[in-house]
Amino acid sequence: MNDLLDLTGATPLPLDTLVVNLLLCIALNTLLAWFYTRYGRSFSNRSKFASNLPILSLVILLVISVVKSSLALSLGLVGALSIVRFRTAIKEPEELVYLFLAIALGLGLGADQRLPTLVAFAVILAYLFLRTTFTPRPTQNNLFFNLTAPDNEATFTQLNQVLIKHVKTADLRRLDHSNNFLQAGYLIHCPDDDTLSRLMDD
Repeated sequence: MNDLLDLTGATPLPLDTLVVNLLLCIALNTLLAWFYTRYGRSFSNRSKFASNLPILSLVILLVISVVKSSLALSLGLVGALSIVRFRTAIKEPEELVYLFLAIALGLGLGADQRLPTLVAFAVILAYLFLRTTFTPRPTQNNLFFNLTAPDNEATFTQLNQVLIKHVKTADLRRLDHSNNFLQAGYLIHCPDDDTLSRLMDD
């Protein structure tokens, strides 16, 4: 019985260890945010997205640092997360990769695995750098086209008809319905520089 009580009881969290992990997390995620802003290839606002990575990682670090000291807190975290629903749209798959990398940094440092976390982060960042350096960027006239319009049954069909009329290809990347409005994001291939002007006229 005493052993069971020991498992469910919380172990005091060393503040010096927590502070070191927090500072290291800030440093690594600042580097990650700069790297994504500099070398990322998504069409969204990379600077705005990257500014959220350190905060996300710090929150994960704090949660892991607290719950790892108590079995009861760990079980409580599982119960809390089971009722949480995340509905934030991810525009680009690349954003998801960097989100998971920021989460992994928080998990690793929160578990006091500093050296493995540093080594893995360095290897992953080196791989991303080499892949970005040696993979040429597309030379086609590709643009990310966002549109907001009143939501009705014909809006989406009309939008597709206009795009097909003026562009070579249109890849739907995002589609949201909110407050009686339709928000659509396309990756379009423009045949010439006047394509956008013709799209706006229609």
